[in-house]
Formats: sequence, C-alpha cells, structure tokens
Amino acid sequence: MIEPSAAGTHIWWLGQSGFLIAHEGRHLVVDPYLSDSLTAKYEGTETPHIRMHPRVVAPEELRFVDAVLSTHGHTDHLDGETLRAIGAPVVAPAGIVELARERSGGKVTAISEGESVEVGGFRVEAVPAVHHGGHCVGFVIDAGPRRLYHSGDTSWIDPGIRGVDVAFLPINGKLGNLDGPEAARLAQTVDAALAVPCHYDMFEFNTASPDAFAAECERLGRAYRVLRLGERLTLD
Repeated sequence: MIEPSAAGTHIWWLGQSGFLIAHEGRHLVVDPYLSDSLTAKYEGTETPHIRMHPRVVAPEELRFVDAVLSTHGHTDHLDGETLRAIGAPVVAPAGIVELARERSGGKVTAISEGESVEVGGFRVEAVPAVHHGGHCVGFVIDAGPRRLYHSGDTSWIDPGIRGVDVAFLPINGKLGNLDGPEAARLAQTVDAALAVPCHYDMFEFNTASPDAFAAECERLGRAYRVLRLGERLTLD
C-alpha cells in the first residue's frame, strides 16, 4: 500500500521512471505517470501505448505529496492529468518551465544543471543528462543523510557525482536511453550503494527485461534491487 510515512526513509516505484520518496514525514515524487493519457493519445497509431500493468495508485491519492520533480517534458515524465490530480508544486528544467506550468496548472520552479533548490523538505540538485530534445536533467536528492540519484532519461554520461545511496536508472535501451548493462555501469561510475532499474514494464512497445541489468551488476559486484510495481524500499 502507498500511503504517507511519518518516520524513516522509504521509496516506492510508481512505474516507468516514477518514484515516491518519503523522509521523516515529508514526501517527494519524481516523474509520476499515473494516467492513461498516452494510451488515449496514441490509440490507433503505429505506436500504441498499451499499458502492461494497471497503475499502482490513483494520482489524487498522492495529494499529501509536498513537491514533484520532473526530469524532462515527455508526457510519461510530465503528465498533466497526473500533476493536476496531485496538486503539488513542481520543479522542472528551465527549458520546459512554461510547458510544466501549462500541464500542472500550478507553481513551477525552474532549475538548471549545477543549481540546487530546497523544496518540500528535500535539497535537490540538477545534474547532466543526455536525451533527445536537450531538455532533460538528472536529480541528486538529499533526504536527510541519504543521497539519491535519479538519472532521468539519458544515454551514457558521467554526471560528475560520486557516492550515492541509491541510483534510479533507465534500462529500456530505446529512444536514447541506457540499456541494462549500461545502467549497471553507470551505477558503478557514480559509486551507488544500491542500483534500482526503471523505465520498463509500462508500455508493450518500449520495455526490457531487468535480467541483463542484474547480471551486469553481479559481474561488477554492485548491489542492486529490482522492485515490483508499487513495492516499498526502506533505507535502514
């Protein structure tokens, strides 16, 4: 069950690249896609966005969230239906601020690579990512003593950070994203204590198995965790 958490540091995988992060009663969501807007948009086209699983939570059930981070402007990372239902302030890359305001209908704070903001009880720094359109960033999120890295959609890049508690990395290997072995090697590069794969098992046309990611992590001696949809990860 996904619900507010009063103590500790907890992370839930919401599907695709979406994660809910809770720390000592404060809550942050990164890249939530919790609607069927893309299924409706692409119905009857050459790339139907057919969901592989039901959404794990209705977005209106996340109205306790303090802030939302969006890594870039693609709808599975910046979904208007989801953002309006959650109703929290948004932090987005400077290049898509107007788009984020249009979709969310609320307050949006711009952030650029190398900048940091304090939002919802978390410190958030934007770090480099490489994705088509040139409007994607990664985020380093400080949740108390915990340091979390969400790469956003990206091909290979060294974001210039070292020593994170958890790295969330795409493994679909399509549309300009890392594949599983590349994601494992990026986790090694940033010296992640734990690597968590994402950006798969959402749409039938754009998914991958986490097996190659897991195998490369094991070869590198890098700890990893493959979460189930809606599963909670607690950081002790």
